[in-house]
Amino acid sequence: MTPDGDVNPIDTDYQIGQDNILVNVGPFGLDIHNRVFAISALAVIAFVALTLMFQNQVEPMFSSLRGWLTSNLDWFFISVGNIFVVVCIGLAVSPLGRVRLGGTEAKPEYSYLGWLSMLFAAGMGIGLMFFGVSEPLSHFGSAIGGTAIENGVRTDWAPLGAAAGDTEAATRLAMAATIYHWGLHPWAIYAILALGLALFSFNKGLPLTIRSVFYPLLGERIWGWPGHVIDILAVLATLFGLATSLGLGASQAAAGLNYLFDTPLGSTTQIVLVIGITAIATLSVLAGLDAGVKRLSEINMMLAILLLAFVILVGPTLVIVSGFFSNLGAYFEYLPALANPVGREDVNFSQGWTAFYWAWWISWSPFVGMFIARVSRGRTVREFIVSVLIVPSLACVLWMTVFGETAITQLVNDGYKTAADADLPLQLFLMLDVLPLAQITSFIAIILVVVFFVTSSDSGSLVIDVIAAGGKVDAPTPQRVFWCTFEGLVAIALILGGGLVALQAMAVSTGFPFAIVLLVAAVSVIKGLASEPRPS
Repeated sequence: MTPDGDVNPIDTDYQIGQDNILVNVGPFGLDIHNRVFAISALAVIAFVALTLMFQNQVEPMFSSLRGWLTSNLDWFFISVGNIFVVVCIGLAVSPLGRVRLGGTEAKPEYSYLGWLSMLFAAGMGIGLMFFGVSEPLSHFGSAIGGTAIENGVRTDWAPLGAAAGDTEAATRLAMAATIYHWGLHPWAIYAILALGLALFSFNKGLPLTIRSVFYPLLGERIWGWPGHVIDILAVLATLFGLATSLGLGASQAAAGLNYLFDTPLGSTTQIVLVIGITAIATLSVLAGLDAGVKRLSEINMMLAILLLAFVILVGPTLVIVSGFFSNLGAYFEYLPALANPVGREDVNFSQGWTAFYWAWWISWSPFVGMFIARVSRGRTVREFIVSVLIVPSLACVLWMTVFGETAITQLVNDGYKTAADADLPLQLFLMLDVLPLAQITSFIAIILVVVFFVTSSDSGSLVIDVIAAGGKVDAPTPQRVFWCTFEGLVAIALILGGGLVALQAMAVSTGFPFAIVLLVAAVSVIKGLASEPRPS
């Protein structure tokens, strides 16, 4: 049965009961799932209130929470990432790869060019703007710095083979490590959930919500508390994952405004930015999907491509072009060591970077996964996985190579240390400062951060509302306004409650339980695919 109550002719084994089990019309015409919406909303309201009331007390708590989770569970997060890559590759090469999303007669809704462009768009965001310069520079500094000891524990890159003082090897390692965090592993995380959502929505006729992915394992129990818990975890993971991104965007936009216009730095400016941009995102929500987020996304994509092309043309062009291919080679060369979950000595990297990243990507997976699922009807599982893993990964490799290689070249060949010595949010603008038209490109970069902020908040509120409404994609606008507003409030609370450390702490703490959810989802997806007809 479809979410609208029609029997799905594709697979009657997965028919569900009455839709009012899932969705209830609440007060003021709101179309919500009472338990999921109420518990998620109350949890978020309580978190915001307590964090704002006890700012001084929660800051050390967030710091301790992040430290404990990443230092004790780094092996878990790294292992989970590896499992998802292996599962995706296994599905792509197995006979299950011939299953078509939407049924054997389904046709793709978008051309290859349009579909791949949307996959590319899903890979662009605040994270690429924030880390495009800062991550390669950070890894390069670690790789070139020689042996480092903290509290008797080696924290350098020695296990990966970078020799102190070897700038070429350090550059290769820095770019390989950066690509590791933006390549196959995060997109495999997204692909697993996206594939499950597409399969159980298009092929099985179930609502487009996270609980539906677990039907082969839980059966009718997905309409009860097991399903409620899954959707509540998805709402909270997505919300805090988005809040982390919004906080990073606010800190970078504030750094850019300080650089260009000498506006004050600090939490006050960041909070003003969050409030202003959340207001714009709310207007985008009210304007609707096509008039709001779609138009903003198209503008942002054009600006991102223009900025990328500009840096390629006026930066170290030959280094960038050759670096794209050499960095891919370095990525695969170092991948076994980077993805090794046990016996790691480079704790600053494996715990401070990888564990946080994987938790962050996991918390983002409902957001990105639902977007990918909605545009992928008609594709076979094989072309879905290959495209979702390869196309956005290559886009991220290109972005990181252009900005990372430019910054490292400025440091090594030109002796420009200003960017490398600056705080992470400012490094992009200081890299652009060396290139022509710095004021213009820096202003464009700020606009990119802001619009990424707006589109993430708008799209994220839509995804959260779909989950909280039991899978309905046309729920009333006031519900999206509610979630959009509280995404901003959570970001403000985290900024006041500890800044970047607090943002990372909540991404990791919500990513951990949802990682377990995704592991079980991978098993359920395989079972669901096994029941599907496929061409011989």
